[in-house]
Amino acid sequence: MSALALALWLVLMALGTPLFASLGLSAALFVALRDFEPLVIPQKIATAADSFPLLAAPFFILMGNLMNSSGITQRIFRFANVLVGWMRGGLGHANIVASVIFAGMSGSAVADAGGLGTIEIQAMRQAGYEDDFAVAVTAASATIGPIIPPSLPMIIYAVLAGASVGGLFIGGILPGLLMALALMGYVWLRARAKNYPHEPVPDAAGAWRAFRDAFFALMAPVILLGGIVSGVFTPTESAAVAAFYALFLGLFIYRELKWRDIPALILATIETNGVVLALVMTAVLFGWNLSVAQIPQTLGRFIVGLADDPLIVLLVINLFLLFVGMFMEAIAAMMILVPILGPVAMQIGVSPIQFGVIVVLNLMIGTVTPPVGVVLFVTANVARVPFERVTRAILPFLLPLLGVLIAVSVWPPLTTYLPKLLMGIE
Repeated sequence: MSALALALWLVLMALGTPLFASLGLSAALFVALRDFEPLVIPQKIATAADSFPLLAAPFFILMGNLMNSSGITQRIFRFANVLVGWMRGGLGHANIVASVIFAGMSGSAVADAGGLGTIEIQAMRQAGYEDDFAVAVTAASATIGPIIPPSLPMIIYAVLAGASVGGLFIGGILPGLLMALALMGYVWLRARAKNYPHEPVPDAAGAWRAFRDAFFALMAPVILLGGIVSGVFTPTESAAVAAFYALFLGLFIYRELKWRDIPALILATIETNGVVLALVMTAVLFGWNLSVAQIPQTLGRFIVGLADDPLIVLLVINLFLLFVGMFMEAIAAMMILVPILGPVAMQIGVSPIQFGVIVVLNLMIGTVTPPVGVVLFVTANVARVPFERVTRAILPFLLPLLGVLIAVSVWPPLTTYLPKLLMGIE
């Protein structure tokens, strides 16, 4: 019976059926074959939707839309260029630093690539950088977005795994910064080898203007993290604070957002959030079916039986997640795999926070890995460069990202130290 339901899901996926529909139909078949009360389907779906952390999703999506329409992205990039543009390969470094700052506001790799990417690639082209390098560094740095808080994938993981959203947010800070340093190290080596240009060292007046123009945008991550750590508001409530802050900046501080633009932004947010919510509801139902069929437990025993060393088990999980990330969209993959792999990680003593960062980082690397990397498609479209060229250009940038993944996997304090220090969460 379980095999028939899984077979239906695979067939529907192969036919191009939307993921939420394929999950829902397969789950319904499972319920029918097992003679469960049909009422269990709406019960599980309603329970999945009735989640306080999920309230953050539409606000973070709205915030990303507001930032891309209110001049915030341009100010962030100009400030990042003042900070590190004087280094060899300066605009490449500025690209990465801007992504770190933007990550503290949007939490989305696609928003980073589509919003900042347009500005970054155009600036690098005008400065004489190769298209391949400009597109690759833009795509690679976009993966930092969902690691540094806030992060929509972290919220989804927390809902699926029953983990602390605040702990996951704080746990992603050090890995996100390490990703930035690793990418900047590679850019520096590449810039020296290719003799890429750099910006002149800014004078005090120019640095002050860039900081002043970006000041209110730079305060967004400070307000969000400060509010979460101090307990002024919860991680879920921080999403609403962030969205209203972005709205305030666009309307009254930078004045580049018009009241007439807001209905279209809200509609776009509703459409995106509707897809996310449909995925969450059907994935929770599908995950319940897997649990009833003992699939997570069986797979867990198999993986744990491969080796006694937890690091070997984590290596197997990492390889599996990297493979899945090459072919499946990140949030969709989380919906399916977290209910299966989460119990395995707990069984070998891995912290839910560490495992959450591992899962999200794996799947973010998948967004810049051929053949289905969604961030690669976005950057190729923004730069109007053939997708095949982007896939070749990104390959060297995967090495520093994989290095960070290894560090996160083998050294738990990289993800657990700050949550324990700041929030008492392990």
